[in-house]
Amino acid sequence: MGRAFEYRRASKEARWDKMSKLFPKLAKAIQVAAKEGGSDPDMNPKLRSAIATAKAHNMPKDNIDAAIKRANGKDSAEIKNIHYEGKAAHGVLVIVECMSDNPTRTVANVKAIFNKNGGEVLPNGSLSFMFSKKAVFHLERYNENLEELELDLIDGGLENLEQNEEELLISGDYTAFKELSDIIESKGLIIKKAGLEYLPNNPMNLSEEQLVDIEKLLDKLEDDDDVQAVYTNIE
Repeated sequence: MGRAFEYRRASKEARWDKMSKLFPKLAKAIQVAAKEGGSDPDMNPKLRSAIATAKAHNMPKDNIDAAIKRANGKDSAEIKNIHYEGKAAHGVLVIVECMSDNPTRTVANVKAIFNKNGGEVLPNGSLSFMFSKKAVFHLERYNENLEELELDLIDGGLENLEQNEEELLISGDYTAFKELSDIIESKGLIIKKAGLEYLPNNPMNLSEEQLVDIEKLLDKLEDDDDVQAVYTNIE
C-alpha cells in the first residue's frame, strides 16, 4: 500500500518528535474534531482517534483537555479543513491537508513552497482519480490470532490489513471509519495514529536520486504550521 512518506519514515518521525511543532498540530486536530462532532469522545469516533494519536505521541492530558475546551469556547477560532493538490518532479503527485484559521495565509504559503521548490499547485479536483480517501489506522503490533481479527474487521468494512515489524496497519473506505474504530476499540488494540488519508491508486517507484530531487519540497510542506499531512503517489 502506498502511503505518505513511508520511504523516509525515520527522518519524518525524528522531525515530528520536535514537540514544539507536533503538539500544536495534534491540538488543532483535536479541536476541529471536537467542534465538528461534539466534545464527548464516546460519541465522536474522530475525536477518540485524535486523542489516541495525541496520547501515542506523549501529549500531556492538560494539552488535550485544553484543545477540547477551546473547541467549545465562544471565542474559539474558526479552523477550517483545507486541501491543496500539486505536482513535483518525476511525475510525483501531492495532496496537502491543512487546518487553518487563515486560509489566505495558508494558500499563499503552500503556493510559495511549491513554486520555490520545483513544483506547482494544481486546481483542486485534478487528482481525484489518482487517489482514494481511506480510513487508516496505525496500531501497535497484534500478537494474537491475526486471521480471527481480520474476519471481525471485515464486518466493519476492512479492505486491507498489513502487519510488519513495527505496526499493524488497517484500512477501509472512509465511510467505514466509525465501524472500524468501534471494532478496534472493542478489541483493546492500541492506536498509534488514525484518520482519513489519501492513498494513491497507482503508486510509483523512484530512485534514490529522484527522491533527493523532491525531498526539499516535501520537507518544506511538512514543516509548515498549517499543514497536517502530505500524501504522494510514491510507493
